[in-house]
Amino acid sequence: MSSNVCCSVFYLKASEKSSLVFTSSSFWGLSLSPICAPFMGNKNPRKTLALQTLLLLLAFLLFQTPETTLSQPLHSEPIFSQSPTPSPPSKIPKTSHTAHIRRIILGIVFGLFAGIAASVVFLFLIRLFILFANRTPILKGPVIFTPQISPKTLQFALSSQSESTQLLGSSINGKYYRVVLDDELMVAVKRLEPICSNASPLPNSNSHKRRVQQELEMLARVKHRNVMSLRAYIRDHDRFSLVYDYVPGGSLEDVMKRVRSQQTTLGWDVRHRIAVGMARGLKYLHFECSPRILHYNLKPSNVMLDEGFEPRLGDCGLARLVAASLDVPSCSYYVAPECHQSCRYTDKSDIYSFGMILGVLLTGKDPSDSFFTGEAGRGSFGRWLRHLQQAGEAQEALDKAILGEEVEEEEMLMALRIALVCLSDLPADRPSSDELVAMLTQLHSF
Repeated sequence: MSSNVCCSVFYLKASEKSSLVFTSSSFWGLSLSPICAPFMGNKNPRKTLALQTLLLLLAFLLFQTPETTLSQPLHSEPIFSQSPTPSPPSKIPKTSHTAHIRRIILGIVFGLFAGIAASVVFLFLIRLFILFANRTPILKGPVIFTPQISPKTLQFALSSQSESTQLLGSSINGKYYRVVLDDELMVAVKRLEPICSNASPLPNSNSHKRRVQQELEMLARVKHRNVMSLRAYIRDHDRFSLVYDYVPGGSLEDVMKRVRSQQTTLGWDVRHRIAVGMARGLKYLHFECSPRILHYNLKPSNVMLDEGFEPRLGDCGLARLVAASLDVPSCSYYVAPECHQSCRYTDKSDIYSFGMILGVLLTGKDPSDSFFTGEAGRGSFGRWLRHLQQAGEAQEALDKAILGEEVEEEEMLMALRIALVCLSDLPADRPSSDELVAMLTQLHSF
């Protein structure tokens, strides 16, 4: 405003001097006449005009408030403009604090997960190291489990086809030989067919070799009077030669053939002893071995007899290691029906095979005879026994060559009932091997 006043004063014309004097005599409603009166008498109009202008500037400066003069900017908003609405308090500090806490929690969680994962990986690596350190090495050459056999002697005896080697028999799994070592020790050697398994890798793979070796080492730990123990074995590429104790009595199949041809006699006491010994051998395999051992191929040709007709179960567990299938007709008569249907083999499957052998001991008949394999179909030996039992004619099934006293006949009829229970179609209905031992040993007490 002062600049406007100054400009108006300096650009006044001479003709407007009188109006300026009138206008300047009052400023913002205040009369300047008392102040200017002493100077109005000056006759020099230019001096009077300059004096009035100076007084106007002085009055303007006096009436300006310090706040307006000092703090009001030239380009500020109008004095009476509405002040802006105060903004709400900032939430940035609170948000920053929450994010910091979230980062801490996430760090703890990720740290825990990372620690657990690292621990699992560390334990897994330790487990792999232990398995690698304890894995079974693949052995080469003869593996001997008894000090009575020399590795060099056994290697020489098996590699040379000399007169000391005699063929005892053959089966789908391999051939049996009687071998006489240099120290006059007589052993039985079974040379297996090439070993393979449908559920395992190739036979030449290291994993398969270790698995077979572990199975044989487990069989070598079997120690029972009614089970043949593995004394040694030799691996020749994909073939195995298993060494057992020689049993001079031969197999139960050979003995029963001589009985049918009337070349020898076998009384009920001997047959009962054979049945009890077989049951005790199964009880040992099923309940006293750790892990449990299943026979898988129990039949008369795998039951060896010594001089006193004490039985020994042979080829225990070998059916898992050889290429022979359970569907082979020559041995299917002794195999449980569930093995044909679902290929599931349990300890109750061994019990079924035992029931078939017990039926052979009682009747003297061969399940593969044409009498059973005709129109009736495979496996009718058990159905034939059950039919006679239900018809009350069980005595007709007993071997006439061993019928003697009435007491023996009663024991044989009770043994026939035990055989029929073992031949039940449902595995759950069959007794266990320890129950068999109890039932058979109690026959003489009745």
